Amino acid sequence: SNGNTFDWEGRQISCQHGNRQVVRYEHDGSVTVLADTFEGQPFNSPNDAVVHPNGSIWFTDPPYGTQGVGGYEGNYGELLLDNAVYRIDPSGAVERVSDDLEAPNGLCFSPDYERLYVVDTGASQGDIKVFDVVDEERLTNVQQFTDMMVDGEAVGPDSVRADIDGNVWATGGWIGYGFDGVHCFTPEGERIGHVRLPETTSNLVFGGPKRNRLMITASQSIYSLYVNTLGAHIT
Repeated sequence: SNGNTFDWEGRQISCQHGNRQVVRYEHDGSVTVLADTFEGQPFNSPNDAVVHPNGSIWFTDPPYGTQGVGGYEGNYGELLLDNAVYRIDPSGAVERVSDDLEAPNGLCFSPDYERLYVVDTGASQGDIKVFDVVDEERLTNVQQFTDMMVDGEAVGPDSVRADIDGNVWATGGWIGYGFDGVHCFTPEGERIGHVRLPETTSNLVFGGPKRNRLMITASQSIYSLYVNTLGAHIT
């Protein structure tokens, strides 16, 4: 699995990169496949997922898990669908909600669920886009949220999460010491903070009983620190 989250019943939702599917782990330990095809074709490699209060699951489907990126992840396979963002309705129906991005990666909702932030690692330097969420089921008005340029360098983003104030926290790095870690942006896309770490970072989440402990996965380590804010959502 690559991206993981939990639904409103406490069940783990996982994007299985290599198996090209989104699954749910039930309380009894069994596994339910929620989605593995769209219009009869297998997904490319589901990457990350978030859950809406209405029970729908939104996930990204870039090519990384079927292209053997860097020789260390995924399984080689033929790509039969455009890279896209999908929504699994509570009924089980799968809808494609956006194919505007080159390689959609990490994603998160704003605190009020009226916007969806999506990392596009297929952009020239990697950036973060933002959509308006309409009627809790459609995406419109895609715009660039941040180009992730820091001191003239492209800091490739990977995972994103929002806090209760609407700030967006994004892992980044890939270009060397001094840029790796987590970058924090206002709801308007202004960079206001940087948690410096000595490794390239990948996923992050607000955890702990109060959702004030930022947990970050990196190349060889897992980091955590307490922050003076709270995560907007349960995961």
